[in-house]
Amino acid sequence: MGSSVLDEITAIYYPILAAIGVPVNSVTIVILLRGNCGLSKCVTSYLVAMTAADLLVVFTDVILRCTIAVYFPVSFLTITTICRLNAVLIFAATESSVWFTVAFTFDRFLAICCHKLKTKYCSRKTAALALVALSVLTFLHNIPWYFVFDPILIMNKVPHGCVIKQAFFTEPAWGTFEILHVVLTPCVPFLFILMLNVLTARHILVASRIRRALKSHNNVVRDKDPEVKNRKKSIVLLFSISGTFIFLWSVEVGYFISLYVTDNQSYATSDIQTVGIMFQLLSTCTNACIYGVTQRKFREELKNGMKYALQTIAKLVQIWNMILTSHILSLAISKFIKGKGYASVDTGPLQNDAESNNMEKINGGESDYILCIRLHDCTINNSANYNYAQQQFLQ
Repeated sequence: MGSSVLDEITAIYYPILAAIGVPVNSVTIVILLRGNCGLSKCVTSYLVAMTAADLLVVFTDVILRCTIAVYFPVSFLTITTICRLNAVLIFAATESSVWFTVAFTFDRFLAICCHKLKTKYCSRKTAALALVALSVLTFLHNIPWYFVFDPILIMNKVPHGCVIKQAFFTEPAWGTFEILHVVLTPCVPFLFILMLNVLTARHILVASRIRRALKSHNNVVRDKDPEVKNRKKSIVLLFSISGTFIFLWSVEVGYFISLYVTDNQSYATSDIQTVGIMFQLLSTCTNACIYGVTQRKFREELKNGMKYALQTIAKLVQIWNMILTSHILSLAISKFIKGKGYASVDTGPLQNDAESNNMEKINGGESDYILCIRLHDCTINNSANYNYAQQQFLQ
């Protein structure tokens, strides 16, 4: 019963998460790349990489696996080769997102607690090298997932579906690979981030006590200390991101620990795993919200972007209304002309024979001409003659 309720919830939950995750992460990447959020280039590099990895998780896991596979069970995604590639991308993107968060936490730990190492390692170049190395390593580490799955059936000589092969559960090599995967994501990052946050918080508390003692000794008002304010702003982002990561991944980590300690796989533990995956995928959308809540300049950039988008949409609507109005007027005039049968006007002296060929005589020999108001029906090269003829027609 509980599983059926969870299935109904996930069927609604994942499409909503995809509808929120794609635009939110895309807008966040654009805002961060503009470089107007008051963040250092090093921090910006980590935040952009984390957001890009989250966006990739939304595409591969939330959309392709959890949404399309449910609402469109028969599609090109059921081809075994594509299914295997998507599995590799899911694991690689998830692992990259996790380890990018670890790298960001470690970078902020050095910046706050190790001032001697800050100038050497907390730079944009170091951040780029770390991100590239982590991306390559996580991708290489998850390539074996491609060979874990076997096709379910073969249609027209094309294998379809993905099912875990029996050797994955029996061979020691695959067992070692699975344990290594669980240890690297999420157990070690979870503990590593938790440890770095504890050390960072401890350092901040000690430094704050020493600084308060110095300021009180010198009779300086503590609330106006600019360094204390800057320190608070710099650590709010760190604790918000890492704290949210620990909270949303705690269910998944608890599930893996209980599974390997008790070796008990039941419907209850399966439901816990489903809830853990839901929380874990929710973490792909939380970083952008954290930036908006904690960073004032990020909020300003977001407001400016929304204003620009609304102004652009308003201009496009105006242009569309003008085109639509012109088209309706053209149709009305065309129907009026067809209802009358003709429009008799005095077009004045025509300048050449080529222009007179654009008119059609009525009643065989009359000197009046039918004037085609719609330019694509009858082209009048002389604008003076056209304006004169149009005025005569309107009268």
